[in-house]
Amino acid sequence: MEYLATLKHVFIDGNRYYYIIQGLSFSLGVTCFSTVLGVLLGILLAFMRLSTVTVPNTNINPFNVFATVYIDLFRGTPVVVQLMILANLVFVGVLKDVPIFFIAGITFGLNSGAYVAEIIRSGVNNLDKGQMDAARALGMTYSVAMREVIMPQVIKKILPTLVNEFITLIKETSVVGFIGGVDLLRSANIITSQTYRGIEPLLLVGIIYLILIATFTKFMRKIEESFKASD
Repeated sequence: MEYLATLKHVFIDGNRYYYIIQGLSFSLGVTCFSTVLGVLLGILLAFMRLSTVTVPNTNINPFNVFATVYIDLFRGTPVVVQLMILANLVFVGVLKDVPIFFIAGITFGLNSGAYVAEIIRSGVNNLDKGQMDAARALGMTYSVAMREVIMPQVIKKILPTLVNEFITLIKETSVVGFIGGVDLLRSANIITSQTYRGIEPLLLVGIIYLILIATFTKFMRKIEESFKASD
């Protein structure tokens, strides 16, 4: 009973549970925003990497070069560094009033796009090249063949890797406290500073992350099973 009173003091008194709800909403919102941005950007970068367009009289493919530099840049630096650079170098001046939510979402989206691009490119390259040849032999254009034949098979192959990328993204959002964002981890720190109890808020945040990831993983496994059943 004494410990229940301690928990009540930590989370209920002063409506401190609200910090957890606020942090959860922020973390989920940033994850959803950056996931959409990362997938769209990843698809674009993957097709740039796979393109065969070259500058006349040279072997230089500007799309491939740009995508390669971008991917190497974002995969070669820690996401927390990218977050700090965007917050303190890009979103200043006339952009200083941009909400931290969007700064975090854009940063994680840009970072995730680099990984998603390589996942998609790997999936396309590992597909039997005869699939495209067969589709083109049936009279399909390149874009139709990609949309109707190649991409559905690629999505099935890369889905587990994409799931891992999104799980990583959920956990990576815990660093937005570096730029003042109130995510789940930051909310635990706020409660700790007010109650001088560090273990309980951290345990609760850990349990919430565990439930989130377990739920997301179970959901994605059901989608994978439905894909296998349709084969």
